[in-house]
Amino acid sequence: MALLRRVSGLPLLALLLIGGSLLTACGASSTNASSQGIRVVAAENFYGNLASQLGGNLVSVTSILSDPNVDPHEYQSNVKTGILVSEANLVIENGAGYDDWMDKILSSAPASGRLILKGYDLAPTHLPENEHVWYSFANMAAIAQAITNTYIRLDPAHSTVFEQHLQAFKQSLDPLQQKIATIKAKYQGTPVGLTETIYLYQTQPAGLTVLTPFGFEKAVAEGNDPPSDAVIAATNQITNHQIKVLIYNEQTITPVTTNLENLARAAHIPVVPVSETMPPDKTYQTWMMAQLETLQTALGG
Repeated sequence: MALLRRVSGLPLLALLLIGGSLLTACGASSTNASSQGIRVVAAENFYGNLASQLGGNLVSVTSILSDPNVDPHEYQSNVKTGILVSEANLVIENGAGYDDWMDKILSSAPASGRLILKGYDLAPTHLPENEHVWYSFANMAAIAQAITNTYIRLDPAHSTVFEQHLQAFKQSLDPLQQKIATIKAKYQGTPVGLTETIYLYQTQPAGLTVLTPFGFEKAVAEGNDPPSDAVIAATNQITNHQIKVLIYNEQTITPVTTNLENLARAAHIPVVPVSETMPPDKTYQTWMMAQLETLQTALGG
């Protein structure tokens, strides 16, 4: 079941006690959504793209983070963003500390029947200290289900259409799962390096062995300097050719990660760039597939 939160400042018990009023509010939202389309604001564009695919022309979606050249951890909100959020029927964010700036906007933006979905809370699979749940295809299928359930709640007249879009999305994930299986069948156990934790959601099901110390990956993901021993280990893994591929988060760049990338290229170790937000010319599926194909080529084809 979707984890829906009302931004009202009331405790959970109070919300339960006023269930009748809550249902009335939902009815009003449903009427507005049916006549005007469901207004969705997504903190990140991969959730925005998912929301668009599931809603089609019955929804209007605005994504806040959409530039792959910007570090998502450093985003600063503005007045325009606050207005968009205040007018939304549904807000989708990742949660788990990844986009705390959205929580700040929600706390200050007026709320009237607004619903909130957090991808991390909806995801069935969590890796330790790793909030990047959208890199798991099973997680995205579960998040898609929750979004569809919310659309149906807001606009029950179009429930059949929303269900059709959901099934189409779930089927579109099959080639991605097959690509992961293909990589695993040929390259299981292959040692690779990561500059950040984000890609663990795909290296693990692909059966790749990540040698980079977790402390290094975690520090970079959190915007901190990695421990010196972890930096030395990651550097040695490249200079000694212990890894076959370096998977590099091109949105979280530091002098340390840039040095690893340069060392890998100098050592003729393939570098596979990945990003946290979706390139503007992609869908979620084509973004993920392009990265997997690049990884497969880097591993040897």
